[in-house]
Amino acid sequence: MTMQLTHSVSLTPPADKARARASAAAAGIRTEPKLVRIAVITLAVLFLTVFVVLPLVVVFAQAFSKGIAAYLAALSEPEAQSAIRLTLLVAAISVGLNLLFGVIAAWAIAKFEFNGKTFLISLIDLPFSVSPVISGLVFVLLFGAQGYWGAWLREHDIQILFAVPGIVLATTFVTFPFVARALIPLMQEQGTQEEEAAISLGASGLQTFFRVTLPNIKWGVLYGVLLCNARAMGEFGAVSVVSGHIRGETNTMPLFVEILYNEYQFVAAFGIASLLAMLALVTLVIKAILERHLDEGQP
Repeated sequence: MTMQLTHSVSLTPPADKARARASAAAAGIRTEPKLVRIAVITLAVLFLTVFVVLPLVVVFAQAFSKGIAAYLAALSEPEAQSAIRLTLLVAAISVGLNLLFGVIAAWAIAKFEFNGKTFLISLIDLPFSVSPVISGLVFVLLFGAQGYWGAWLREHDIQILFAVPGIVLATTFVTFPFVARALIPLMQEQGTQEEEAAISLGASGLQTFFRVTLPNIKWGVLYGVLLCNARAMGEFGAVSVVSGHIRGETNTMPLFVEILYNEYQFVAAFGIASLLAMLALVTLVIKAILERHLDEGQP
C-alpha cells in the first residue's frame, strides 16, 4: 500500500532562520512612532554638538582669532617647540615600551595557561581604576628626595623626578593597558589551532609568532598603539605631578597649555590645544578605519 503525504513541509536552514529573526528584530525597532525616533535622533545630535563639536570649534576659533601669523608665531616659540618635542619623545618611548609589553602579555594570556593569569589581567587593568594623580604620587614616593630610593639616586647623581625619565615612567604606567587590552580578546578569539599546526610542522616559537600570530593580529596591534599614543600625548595628571613644570625642559603640551592659559596668553594656549585637537580628530578617523579592518577579519 502506498502512503501519500497530503501536506508539504518546508525546512528552513538555520542561517535563514537567523536572518529572519534579525529582520524581525530590526522591524520591531522601527515600529516606534516617528515622533519618538525624531526626538531621540535630535537629542543625540544636540548632545554631540554641545559636548564634542562646539568645543572643537571654539578651540580652533580662538587659536586663529588673531590670524594665521599669530598662530604660527605662537607655535614657533622656543618653549612651545620644547613642549612639542618632549611630548613626541615621551609618546614614542612609552608607546614602544607598551607595545613590547602588550604583545608579550596578550600572547601569554591568550595562548597559555599558567598560575597567576587572573592576577596578571588585574594588574593590566590597574591604571584604569587608579587616578593618574595618584599614580604620579606613587613615583614621587619611590623616587623623590624623601622617597624609598631617593637617597640612593641622589648619591649616584641620577635624576628621575622633574626630568624626562619620570615623565616617561608616569606616562608608561597610565597607558600600558591599551595595547594589551586591544590584543587579548582578539588573540583569544583566534585560538591556538594555527600556532599548533605551525609547531607540528617544525616551526620554532619565534617563527610561529612572526609568521603566524603577528600577521593575524596586525590590525589589533595598530589599534592598540593608536589609542596608547593618543593617551600618551594628552596625559596631564600623572605628568603634572612628576614633571616639576620646568619651562622649556619638563613641560609637555598639555602642561604648557595650562601655563599659557593661566598667563592669559589665550592665542598661544589655544594654538597648542589645537594641535592636540587635531591629534584627536586624526585618531578618530584612523580608529574607524582600523575597526572596519578588525570587523572584516572576524569570522
